[in-house]
Amino acid sequence: MGAGAVSTALEHLTSWDADWKGLRVVVAGLGLSGFSAADTLIELGADVVVVDSGTGGENPSRADTLKIVGVREVLLGAEQAKTLPQVNGQAADLVIASPGWPPHHPLLRAAAEAGIPIWGDVELAWRVNQRAGRKTADWLVITGTNGKTTTVGMTEAMLRAAGLRAIAAGNVGTPILDAVRDPEGYDVIAVELSSFQLHYTHTMSPLASVVLNIAQDHVDWHGSFEDYMQAKSRIYERTRVAAVYNVEAPRTEAMVENADVVQGCRAIGFTTGVPARSMLGVVDDLLVDRAYIDNRHDSAAELASLEDFGGVAPRHMVANALAAAALVRAYGVGVEAVRAGLRGFDRGEHRIQAVARRDDILWVNDSKATNPHAAAASLAAFTSVVWIAGGLSKGVDYTDLVTRFAGALRAVVLIGTDTTSLREALRRHAPTVQVIAVPVSETGTQGAEDRKATGTAVMTAAVQAAAGVARPGDTVLMAPAAASMDQFTSYAHRGNAFIEAVSRLMEDEEN
Repeated sequence: MGAGAVSTALEHLTSWDADWKGLRVVVAGLGLSGFSAADTLIELGADVVVVDSGTGGENPSRADTLKIVGVREVLLGAEQAKTLPQVNGQAADLVIASPGWPPHHPLLRAAAEAGIPIWGDVELAWRVNQRAGRKTADWLVITGTNGKTTTVGMTEAMLRAAGLRAIAAGNVGTPILDAVRDPEGYDVIAVELSSFQLHYTHTMSPLASVVLNIAQDHVDWHGSFEDYMQAKSRIYERTRVAAVYNVEAPRTEAMVENADVVQGCRAIGFTTGVPARSMLGVVDDLLVDRAYIDNRHDSAAELASLEDFGGVAPRHMVANALAAAALVRAYGVGVEAVRAGLRGFDRGEHRIQAVARRDDILWVNDSKATNPHAAAASLAAFTSVVWIAGGLSKGVDYTDLVTRFAGALRAVVLIGTDTTSLREALRRHAPTVQVIAVPVSETGTQGAEDRKATGTAVMTAAVQAAAGVARPGDTVLMAPAAASMDQFTSYAHRGNAFIEAVSRLMEDEEN
């Protein structure tokens, strides 16, 4: 039996009240999801061993806590993580894999070869979602290469505006198992799911689901773009009411067509253009619904207007709002709550965030743009750009991005320890665009404090370089199209470093 199979012996484990007692489980990973999985399993009565390669950070304190609540062993260190441990002297019945652990990891490969089922924390959460004496929450599930966090936040805001007890959970920050175990319970959970989490999910049957978009990402984890798309498409399996797709991303519609959904489930499209029947879309400056109304053949229900975004309403942000509306409307939320939720939604920092304007030059932070697809959404919003870009590229190709936006680039300031791929794309497809490289020493295996110092120096130099070439009418856009961990501790650290560097620049120019 392979890692993707669900063992016959575990088929009865479909609720909190099932007999989990004595189940031998190895939890791979001691991050937030691994910790919550181990804690849940102990509460269920399972026999648990936890493994993680890291010995620093919060792992020692988390290990101590888990030992107190009853975990049999917590094995920390690189050597410990190379092999699949036994549980109380016997082979494990189940492995729970944290999202960061790829299928080719030696421990997970050993489990697969031994026929031991591998679940993620989402699979476990779905199986314990039903509990006697407590409301069973419906799940609205969201994935995509970009826009997941924004969309899940909008979904939560719309649900709460309707008076429902709702929470955003999963990849967004709150572990899904923590939401499921909440003592009061929820009416609805808006669940953000990464491709990693979906890879290890087998029986989830959400009320509604959506793939926002699909572009090349995480090829190093999945092995190929095809496998990455296959993982994303799993979100539609067993969907009960609405499988929502992006009309402007045909691959997502194909995923719906190929999905094994529950009989009666509808395919609902969203588009930033004029919607056809069974779609949500935009007419003039209004977001409208032609899917969840009785007279959808010749009319539409107004959901919101572009003014309800409270400022800049980039095309991708409108698309995210329409996707969120499609999900909540599948649950039965009224149009008034959609508008109220959108008006009350805080899009957060590091997402096309205007941080300064002087001499008709706009400075914009989009550090959340960690891949080319996300950066494209930012670049499309402006006409003359000094682009700060580069970082940990994760093996992606920048050809399409550079080709598409070459005409909008006045200059490019390169950050990152390896800019070879981006630099080559610029050389070939934007040869007349000025390229400025920021010379900062590589971080190698430096720790967080070293990356903080390096990141500050990198961004200070990048902002100064951008200021030297920017002209009135330009937007200086920090949308790296790459991950941050080569020179920064996180995308938030990178964004904050940009904001601080711009602030210093503004202060210096005043003096």
